[in-house]
Amino acid sequence: MAKENEWWTSPQESESGKLILVTGRKDIDRFRRNPKFSIRVEISWKYDEQEDGMPDLPTSKLMEEVTERLHEVFKKDPVAVMTGIFTGDGIREWVFYTLSTNIFGRKLNESLSDLPVLPLEITCENDSAWEAYDEMAEAEIWADD
Repeated sequence: MAKENEWWTSPQESESGKLILVTGRKDIDRFRRNPKFSIRVEISWKYDEQEDGMPDLPTSKLMEEVTERLHEVFKKDPVAVMTGIFTGDGIREWVFYTLSTNIFGRKLNESLSDLPVLPLEITCENDSAWEAYDEMAEAEIWADD
């Protein structure tokens, strides 16, 4: 993934009491200042969880490969920025802000095309004020305490 100092991770607890690892990106100012980056995209992967709510090792490794591929494709063509990753309680979610859902979808398919079909669900919403990012970033405050 990107440089370590660009990200923070904070353990949180789900409503069911299981661990959720919240990982957020720090270096988002140039994207956030650009009003075109107003669409929040969430990619979700529901998995068979272990007792602690985390994925098994093979699933975890595949998820990390997906993370790397997504990071790389948008590093080369910055039409979107990955801002958060949530893992736990049977689900992994990658969160992006993008300027185009069409281009985002094309890049997503391009980056994952040689992998087996993955159980991904994608949702999009307008979030020009980056409110969802701000809510996630509150977890960083708890990580620093």
